[in-house]
Amino acid sequence: MKPNLLFTMLLVLGIPLAGLAQAVKTITGTVIDEKGGPLPGVKVVLQGKATSGVTDGQGHFSLSNTKEGDLLLVSMIGYTSKTVIVSSQNQYKIQLETSSTSLNDVVIIGYGEVKRKDLTGAVGSVNIKDMEKAPVVSFEDALAGRVAGVQVGSGDGQPGSISNITIRGGNSITQSNSPLYVIDGFPLESPDNNTINPDDIESIDILKDASSTAIYGARGANGVIMIKTKEGKVGAPVVTYNNWLGYQYPGKQIEVMSPYEFVKYQLDLNKTSATALYLKDGKTLDAYRDEQGINWQDHVMQNAFMQNHSFSMRGGTAATKYSVSSSYLNQNGIVINGGYKRYQGRFQIDQRVGQNIRIGLNTNYTYGIKKGQIANLTSDNLNSSSAGNASSYLMYSTWGYRPVTGSGDDGNFLDQPFDDDVASNTDLRINPVVNSNNMYQYAFNKSLSANAFVEYSFLKYFKFKVSGGMTDTRLAFERFNNSNTAAGNPRTVYGQNYGINGSLENQNIRSLLNENLLTFNKTFNKKHRLDAVGGFTMQRNSMEGDGFVSILLPNEVLGVRGLGQGTILSKTTTGTYSTLVSFLSRVNYTFNSRYIFTASLRADGSSKFAPESRWAYFPSGAFAWNIGEEKFLKDIKAISAAKLRLSYGITGNNRVSDFAYLPVLGMEVGANTGNTKSGYYFNGQYIKGTVPIGVGNEDLKWEPTGSFDAGLDLSFFNQRLSITADFYHKRTSDLLLNASLPTSTGYLTAFKNIGVVVNKGFEFTLNTVNLSSKRFNWTSSFNIAFNKNKIDELNGNQPSLITRVTSWNANFNNSLPYIALPGRQVALFYGYVFDGLYQLNDFNVLSNGSYELKGEVPNNGSARSLIKPGFIKYKDINGDGIVDANDQTIIGNPNPLHIGGLTNNFRYGQFDLNVFLQWSYGNDILNANRIVFEGAEARPSLNMFKTYENRWSVENQNSVLPVAGGYGPNVFSDRNIEDGSFLRLKTVSLGYNLSPELMKRLKIQSVRIHVSAQNLVTWTNYSGLDPEVSVRHSALTPGFDWSAYPRARTITFGMNLTF
Repeated sequence: MKPNLLFTMLLVLGIPLAGLAQAVKTITGTVIDEKGGPLPGVKVVLQGKATSGVTDGQGHFSLSNTKEGDLLLVSMIGYTSKTVIVSSQNQYKIQLETSSTSLNDVVIIGYGEVKRKDLTGAVGSVNIKDMEKAPVVSFEDALAGRVAGVQVGSGDGQPGSISNITIRGGNSITQSNSPLYVIDGFPLESPDNNTINPDDIESIDILKDASSTAIYGARGANGVIMIKTKEGKVGAPVVTYNNWLGYQYPGKQIEVMSPYEFVKYQLDLNKTSATALYLKDGKTLDAYRDEQGINWQDHVMQNAFMQNHSFSMRGGTAATKYSVSSSYLNQNGIVINGGYKRYQGRFQIDQRVGQNIRIGLNTNYTYGIKKGQIANLTSDNLNSSSAGNASSYLMYSTWGYRPVTGSGDDGNFLDQPFDDDVASNTDLRINPVVNSNNMYQYAFNKSLSANAFVEYSFLKYFKFKVSGGMTDTRLAFERFNNSNTAAGNPRTVYGQNYGINGSLENQNIRSLLNENLLTFNKTFNKKHRLDAVGGFTMQRNSMEGDGFVSILLPNEVLGVRGLGQGTILSKTTTGTYSTLVSFLSRVNYTFNSRYIFTASLRADGSSKFAPESRWAYFPSGAFAWNIGEEKFLKDIKAISAAKLRLSYGITGNNRVSDFAYLPVLGMEVGANTGNTKSGYYFNGQYIKGTVPIGVGNEDLKWEPTGSFDAGLDLSFFNQRLSITADFYHKRTSDLLLNASLPTSTGYLTAFKNIGVVVNKGFEFTLNTVNLSSKRFNWTSSFNIAFNKNKIDELNGNQPSLITRVTSWNANFNNSLPYIALPGRQVALFYGYVFDGLYQLNDFNVLSNGSYELKGEVPNNGSARSLIKPGFIKYKDINGDGIVDANDQTIIGNPNPLHIGGLTNNFRYGQFDLNVFLQWSYGNDILNANRIVFEGAEARPSLNMFKTYENRWSVENQNSVLPVAGGYGPNVFSDRNIEDGSFLRLKTVSLGYNLSPELMKRLKIQSVRIHVSAQNLVTWTNYSGLDPEVSVRHSALTPGFDWSAYPRARTITFGMNLTF
């Protein structure tokens, strides 16, 4: 169009030319809070330009170079950001509301959601933005220390392993204490949370008190973890791509003896045989000082690459919202030939049909692959009998394999599967490098979850929602033992019996859910708000499995695909199911935003109990008082909000086997080979026979927990400082206890409703905005929790419950290191008190030069004639002159005094820094590795920890480590109980956000480049690989360390890209 024609048209339309060139001006304004008070430190930015400002102490700001139509972005930590359009006026008054990080935070609760300011229960929320900065496989790995009262610990660092999570202490003694998970509304017990991509998570809320959990009745006693995944939002499609890649490094090595010290120890242990092995051909002990030897940890451990890629697209209209995401993760293990892979995809849609109907679908599919030996399980994956042989474990061979052979040529030693000088029929040590590289042990997980719903709104205040869901998990385990593995080599007793062998196992775990909910929500006269929900739910859980073990395979090359050519050793088929039917209701009433009342009732019927005991009822009630809304506090500007909470309720636990109330019959398989003779003897042979193997209990019923909570929420100085404090008291009675039975019954244990456990504690959370300015921001979050549990009652008048650690070392089967006592905590370490070592003056020297223990000196549990100077000594507690089982006592406490975490977030310009510290204080660990590798197993050619170089000798009588061969009886003592307290620099993430001006030119919303580290530094006095360890974890056996997979230190580089 020609210029003169445009000029003519503008004149005709009456548009002044001045309108084409808007005037540049300076604007001023004031930013205030919800109460009308000024807000200092608020950032005011002119979108798309470099112009910005920060409000002063009176909340005032001034911006130049603005014009009509510009957008002002007004933001401050703790408040909801606001966008203001510049108009013809020059002065502005902008009010900010408290942000979703505090009072207006929408918290997901059972069958609904509520603003935090209207919450009556104790609910902790995870800061997802902080958690996303941790380079982890599962959200569980980043959860520890982020919410008060939530104890998270993994057994060790095995890739793909599942964490142990306990909320406010364990209620049960012999049953599971893990919480109930509700993922997008679907309740699940003990799911594999590796199937969830952490990038898909929008919120994690943890329900801790009965007011919050009673709506889940039968399964709410251990707490509830509510997980909501990200949904589409109204607007143009938002595409994100997040990735990180980097390396994992072994966090620590245990120092072992050098070649010189190893040979010296062998000479001390058995001079004759050691001389023949190591001092032949004129070689001397001193010659080994110059030999480097083999550090097997250097060859078994590796720096392992890992990477993660996550893609999503979300958007929608007022009628249709959608979300599509996928991810790929590959984590190589820091132990060779191991790792974890995950392929995952999620699709979600929310469709509005007309004005009254909503339908939705949420699906997730995950394919996970774990491979490699499980470090804390035996390397012989065929035979459970080897589980009691300590030498069959990965770290046993890694630490204990000798560094030198004595031949002078150790180069080929790395490639030899077995040590020719070790008797393989009793000692299952195998070259850990060869065994690990040849280990074929895979676990495949194909998991599909799908939830769908239809919601109908009617009569303005009512909604009726029908939903159905399914989770289908298919597990497959493949194991193959070739001739270079401990279980397949003909040198071992297992290889001799079974040859090349392997196994296949399949499990199909399915859960089906139907929920029908009616909700009512209405505000009356602007002061009365009523929110009610009622519903009926049904859930069915089932498991089916099959598998077989094949031996004497003729063709090793075919691997696991050749199992069909072998001889079937055993085959199994399993199946079980349970159902749960529930009625639920909850009412929330709020008066004038000050007084809030909540009441709920749930009735559950479970097929796990006999018909007469299936139904139970779980009520709760809660009251909250928003004191900050009262006149006597409302005018105090320093106080932003104050709320008092009180609640009490009863929740339940039904975690027993599906048919625990019924007696069990088992079929003995007839066998006539070798020394194996079982079954029913008839007509000259053993055949299959059915025998009773378990006693039922038709009186078995729910395990109820009554829980009281008193909480206080305070915030000051416009939400710059907020405090949450809670005291709780939980009493669990009628425990579902796997109780010991008199031997006269013919059974060892049976489930009974007997016993009482009490948990009480205090939780404290502090959030602060330390500094907030135009260029620099610093916020902190601190939490600490104290919990103490106590057994009030066991099985009738049973004085104690003593528990062994299964499947680690058969030599210790008769020594039980854990005890549960009425009046004390659930699990305590139990054993002998270390009293130093026997010294020379404890003995009489006989005429032949031998030593005889003096009569007034107690023994150590061994025969007195076997005890020599330097042998281990235990305290004679009862003073009878004999050390025996009567001298055992409490020797440690695996329960922490307190746990917690501290997060600091810094922002300077375009840079951001997240630093997260996590700790546990006051808990002990039983370090079983030290038992074996500080002298207990005096096996030939077995290396020891470097600490054992300082063992007792005539020249070193001040040592506290026993002389070679002087450990004494195979018992547990406080010598191996260590302080497991630690402070861990869990996560550090440094990021840089590219400038908005550059992003605008590139047509990209945002780019953040970051470097992150996980498990960077751990401060602890614990001598083991890592203090966060519990390889035989249960309520009765926490804190046991044996052959744990090392925990990795991870450093990654990544990018967050949004279009």
